[in-house]
Formats: sequence, C-alpha cells, structure tokens
Amino acid sequence: MAEENKKVISREFIWECALLILIIGLGIILFHYASMFLSGILGAFTLYILLRKYSFRLTEKTGKPVFSASVITIAVILFIIVPLSLLAWFIIAKLQQVNWNTGDIIAPAMQAIDIVKEKFGIDLISEKSIAFAAGKLTSFGQSIINGIGDFFINILAAVLVLFFLLTGGKKMENYLSSLIPMKKINRQETIEKVNIMVKSNAIGIPLIALTQGVIAWIGYMLFGVPNAFLTAFLTGLCSVVPIVGTMIVWVPAGVYFAILGMWGKAVGLLIFGAVCISQSDNLFRFILQKKLADTHPLITIFGVVVGLQMFGFIGIIFGPLIVSLFMLFLDMFRKEYLADDEN
Repeated sequence: MAEENKKVISREFIWECALLILIIGLGIILFHYASMFLSGILGAFTLYILLRKYSFRLTEKTGKPVFSASVITIAVILFIIVPLSLLAWFIIAKLQQVNWNTGDIIAPAMQAIDIVKEKFGIDLISEKSIAFAAGKLTSFGQSIINGIGDFFINILAAVLVLFFLLTGGKKMENYLSSLIPMKKINRQETIEKVNIMVKSNAIGIPLIALTQGVIAWIGYMLFGVPNAFLTAFLTGLCSVVPIVGTMIVWVPAGVYFAILGMWGKAVGLLIFGAVCISQSDNLFRFILQKKLADTHPLITIFGVVVGLQMFGFIGIIFGPLIVSLFMLFLDMFRKEYLADDEN
C-alpha cells in the first residue's frame, strides 16, 4: 500500500513539475515576443490602478462593465493620451531642430575650459573626455527621435490592454490575487503597497520632472542659455537624481557664464536655479509625500538606471516601480518564510 501511495505521489509530483515547466516556458516565449509592447502593457496596468476606483463606481451605477470601460478608455484617450502624444511630438520636433554635431555640442564647454586654462593654468578636463560625453548625449537624443514609432505602438497597446483590464474589473483582480503564493493578509498588504507605489512613481516622478523642466526652460530662455530647450529637457531628467538633482545642469551653466565674464547672467542664473528650480522640487515633493508614498533615493537611482536600459525613456517611471516591487516581494518572502518566530 505504501509503495502504491509513493507511486501516486511520485506521478502527481512529476505532472506538477511538468505543468510548471510548461507554464514557465510558455511565459518566457510570450514575454520574449511581447517585449516590444512591454512599455504599453505596463502603462495600461498603471492607468488601471489609477482609474480602477472610478471604473468600479461607474459600473455600480450603470450595471454595464463594458460601457464603463469604454467611457473611462475614451476619457484616457482625450485627456491623457492625446496631450501626451502632442507633448511627445513637440519634444521630438524640438530635438530634431537641435544640431547633434558633436563638435557644436562640446564647443561651449571647450571654450570655457580654454579660458580657465589661459587665466589660471589649470587643465580641467581633456577634450577627449568631453567628446565622449557629448557622443553619449548625441546617441541618447537620436534614440529618442528614432523611438517615436515604438512610442505610438505602445500607446495603442496600452489603450487596448486598459480597456480589457477595465472590463475584467474585480474578477480579474480576484483571479490574479489567487495566484499570489501568500497568506490572505499578506496578499492584501502587497496589493495596497503596489497601489501606493504605482501612484507614487507614475504621478510623482513625471510631474516633478515636468514642472522643473518647464521652470528651468523659462529661466534658460531669460538668461540666454545655449540650447535652452535641450538644457531644460536634461534638467527635467536630472530631477530624479536625489540630493543634487537639477544642480547637475544649472550650476555648470552658471559657471559657464562666469568663466566667460558674464557675471550678471551667471549670478542671475544661479539665484534662479537655487530659488525657483530647486525649491520647486522641494515644494512639490513635500506636497506629494503627504498624499503618496515616499520612495527611497537608492530605489529611485537604481530604478532609473535599470528602467532606461529595459524600457527606454519611459523607464524613468517604471524602473523605480520594478525595483520597489522587487524589494516589496523580497520583504514579503522574508516575513512569510524566513523570519524566525518570536518568543
């Protein structure tokens, strides 16, 4: 009898392992061929988490999930996707107007370095190093321009996935929740933390970056900074860097004017950067932290680096989210299976 039970258990174990291998194998294949739509899929899940509450309310009033999903999706297209697409076209048009010749890009920096070397006899940095950095900047700008096709493909994918997510609603959430290998209380905690982190990253990071970029652009136009739009664009990107943040851009710009002897522009730009650009970051972060989760600076740094490699420019939003989720699941695993029992 014992031998028969062992055979049954062994057979069931073999089938369980075989099924798990099939699931993982098919999942890898699907992920590989759907990777080009990954940004759109992640964007759809993000929008779903942000809008699910409104979809549920509308469904309760109308009793028609498809109608509710259609209304929410149309609203997303009109008030989010259309403005976002126009902004993308505007950025692409501006970047296309920029002269991406490496020599022209490094010319202001080399001019400043030559003046320092002539006046003080100090060689700050080699031309080779600046040319390398400018080359990286050029390739980055060109990759943004070349990625416009992928951007709109992912926009379409996001709209389609969002519609079906909204249609599925709570049934889909319950099904996905049942797949999480945790106790019910830990599942609920995980879902709540995911909601908070998604809102924090999807709303906070781009809003702060956009705000600082616009403020910086106004200041750069007033003080005559070379390539004001490109410099403001880089300022917005640098807003995700903790502690120093946008200072990476506007401090060298102010120093550049000082080296050229334009002290009025130098002092004015540095004051504008310290008061308007930097303090707007502190103000908006303070307001957002009251409503959203405060993401650890290390998570933001590694998240942006990883996200840019995985998803391109949109990784600025999803990179920190993925790192946050990894840390969350790691902590949940520790609590579930590794933590010692108290007492």
